[in-house]
Amino acid sequence: MNQTEANKALIRAHYDSAANAYRPSVIERQVAADFVDHGHPDLAGPECVKVQARSLRAAFPDLTVTIEDLVAEGDLVAVRGTWRGTHQGPFRGVPPIGRRIELSCMAFWRIGGGQIRESWNLIDLPTLLRQLQG
Repeated sequence: MNQTEANKALIRAHYDSAANAYRPSVIERQVAADFVDHGHPDLAGPECVKVQARSLRAAFPDLTVTIEDLVAEGDLVAVRGTWRGTHQGPFRGVPPIGRRIELSCMAFWRIGGGQIRESWNLIDLPTLLRQLQG
């Protein structure tokens, strides 16, 4: 497997361990200690990912992500994904409504030394909030 394919495989596995299921020990191996999510610069390393994953799973316990497109070049991997789940816990001040949601997300991931080093995410929050407000 060449480096580009290895980077893509790492990101696929990461979506499985952080979003489709919550496997903290796997996240620890995938995410570098100096990892930065540019949308959440106040947290770093694997703990940043685990805090976000726990928060999302508390609000959407059946959360899944389908990777629609996965493109890689050099040390960057780009993902277009669809997130789906049922709103069963508070999320951004919105009490649970028990309704299924679906939204799109795009992300760029930088890989180095076989681990995830950085991420930039664009989440369709307006669509999500409209769905949560009924």
